[in-house]
Amino acid sequence: MMPCPGLKVSHVIFVIVIVITIVFYSSLNGRQFILEQRRYANHRKNDPSALVASNRTVPGAAAAAAAAPPDKALLVPAGPPVEPGTVRQKCNVFQMVVQRCGFDVLQKSVERTQQQAVDRNQTQLLLAQQREKEQQEQETGPEHVDNIQRIPNPSAVKSAAAAGSSSSSSSSSSSSSSSSSSSSSLPPAPQPTALEAEGERVIKTRDLYHSGHLPDAACVANLCPRNGTDVTLLIVVTSAPTHREQRLAIRQAWGHYGSRRDISIGFIVGQTNDARTEDQLAAESYMYSDLIRGYFIDSYSNLTLKTISMLEWAKLHCPSASFLLKTDDDMFINVPKLLQFMEAHGNQRRTIFGRLAKKWKPIRNKKSKYYVSPEQYYPPVFPSFTTGPAYLLTADIVGEMFDKSLSQTYLKLEDVYMTGIVAQLLNIHRINVKEFLNRRIAFNQCNIKKAISIHMVKNNEQLDLWKKQVDTSVACT
Repeated sequence: MMPCPGLKVSHVIFVIVIVITIVFYSSLNGRQFILEQRRYANHRKNDPSALVASNRTVPGAAAAAAAAPPDKALLVPAGPPVEPGTVRQKCNVFQMVVQRCGFDVLQKSVERTQQQAVDRNQTQLLLAQQREKEQQEQETGPEHVDNIQRIPNPSAVKSAAAAGSSSSSSSSSSSSSSSSSSSSSLPPAPQPTALEAEGERVIKTRDLYHSGHLPDAACVANLCPRNGTDVTLLIVVTSAPTHREQRLAIRQAWGHYGSRRDISIGFIVGQTNDARTEDQLAAESYMYSDLIRGYFIDSYSNLTLKTISMLEWAKLHCPSASFLLKTDDDMFINVPKLLQFMEAHGNQRRTIFGRLAKKWKPIRNKKSKYYVSPEQYYPPVFPSFTTGPAYLLTADIVGEMFDKSLSQTYLKLEDVYMTGIVAQLLNIHRINVKEFLNRRIAFNQCNIKKAISIHMVKNNEQLDLWKKQVDTSVACT
């Protein structure tokens, strides 16, 4: 028989290779095998299941792994984990193509992948909506910082204290009743409240202010002995509870003038709800005896309450002082220059000296930190006032300003409120003094020697400015 024309040996070999390949892959039943060495057999004698990776096991694999000898390799089928109740079908190539064997498992895998993609898209959409809602609330909602904190009504506190005193005296001996009565007469520390509604911010100051101070006889004796008979200048620095470094920098610099008999320098600080901060303030007060603690929550919106508390303390404990300087803990005060100014204006009465601001208008933008509603102050222009970083009061107006400030609608802008609105109602003179700079300047010796007050001074700059101020080697014209 003649061989088939055109048939070559290479064709026959190619067909044989294809047939062998098909038969080989059919025998594998559509699965691959990974050879994993069984190492560290001595650590796995008590845990046979550790021989098989958790993401490569099929039913019966753990038992097979436990039964295998330790020196042999273990064949573990690779691939995704099998769902409970699913039976893996053994399909060869022809069954997969003709009978669609195993396609139900593949279909389930595709459906599961699609569902995961849908869930992921929905989650991303919800997160985007939530972020958009939070952004809208931040843009349109009220300010959540520096809110006015309500202080308990003084009359309610006094009545509660009296009730506690009477009950303690009736239930104990005379000695114990006297001690409990004295302790209950102290008003409790104020607690912060939630942010008030916009309409509730229009409130009389007397409804917010809590009279009194934390008892500190050492502070009173240190700052104003004998009601301040020998005190010509009382300087009260408004400071935040956490500004310990600022207070220390002032004590080490221009605060040295407080060692003079005729000058007293103290710091007024509010209260907090942080126990550690309160402990630190108590230790600082014990160490220096120059902290005045009022009954108000220390915050930006309560700066007016802080100034009113300062006036009350000066009225009660230092009525004989000649001048009162209110300043901040980021200010440098040229005390010798201030004493010269006071000597030149010693006969002045009912006057506030400082950097005078004229014809300032209320800010009606609700997003502004300095927002003032028409209900709080209706006129389009503020009365002239001295700016808050530093201003000097003659002592004869301290009591009047304290009393009058309690009867007005509260305003958190303390300089506008105290030296503008209240001072105008009392017909107090406000005089502009150019030496009250109340701003940051170039720190050369002549600028420092000519100024009474300099604003925005950092802690590490206080001592340097004080050295330049007391340096007499430089003559300034």
